[in-house]
Amino acid sequence: MTDVTSRIETEIKSQDVVVFMKGTPQFPMCGFSGQVAQILNYLGVPFKGVNVLEDMEIREGIKAYSQWPTIPQVYVKGEFVGGCDITREMFQSGELQQLLSEKGIATNTAAA
Repeated sequence: MTDVTSRIETEIKSQDVVVFMKGTPQFPMCGFSGQVAQILNYLGVPFKGVNVLEDMEIREGIKAYSQWPTIPQVYVKGEFVGGCDITREMFQSGELQQLLSEKGIATNTAAA
């Protein structure tokens, strides 16, 4: 296991919901990262944002790790969920709320 893989796995395991994103949850640096942060904030789900713009090794490493070419990337309890489009579609259909519930992560039920 490479050093970057180890660092990525440490990040993924550090919190129930982790988003590898451009920018931070408070200040997303691209629209797609902003949409994911907005959805999770709307649901009241605490999440950790990992700013890939601050670390090129993580930025490239996460793409290889997940075999997914784009950022943002959403992980729930260590499991790769998808990027912005998948997260948005799951949210709109209720699948995201169901997944979070199944994983024991509370959401703002008024938003669900």
